[in-house]
Amino acid sequence: MATRIVSVAEGRKLIRSVSVGAHHLTADEPEPMGTDAGPTPGELLLAALGSCTSMAVRAFAERHGWALHRVDVAVRFDDQGHVIKNVGLTGELDAAQREQLISVAGRCPVHRLLTRELTIVTVPALLAEPDASKDDSVLS
Repeated sequence: MATRIVSVAEGRKLIRSVSVGAHHLTADEPEPMGTDAGPTPGELLLAALGSCTSMAVRAFAERHGWALHRVDVAVRFDDQGHVIKNVGLTGELDAAQREQLISVAGRCPVHRLLTRELTIVTVPALLAEPDASKDDSVLS
């Protein structure tokens, strides 16, 4: 899966500015912890899964020339922390086509990434400290 670098900048309270190439998103937490200026990080993860699922199903149906008019995906966490993904298919599809499309929904790249063993390596970034000699608010 080819990816661009996703960068996250800290904002006021828990607001985060997320940049991916030329695209900008906002992440936050609901009140009272945050200001609800955007989806939570968990919701963004669910959005990635739902979007990828929808795209994979659409691409598969189009490759096969199937009459899929609409694909709708709703994703949520349940009380046990499981991810529940509902996939709605609208169109002139027979039972075998529907079954195959639901199977494809379980194999999109984000779904596969989330269901395999995944290693995340956290490394410190070398950030430049602000230069106090150039800060007008520092009294001499």
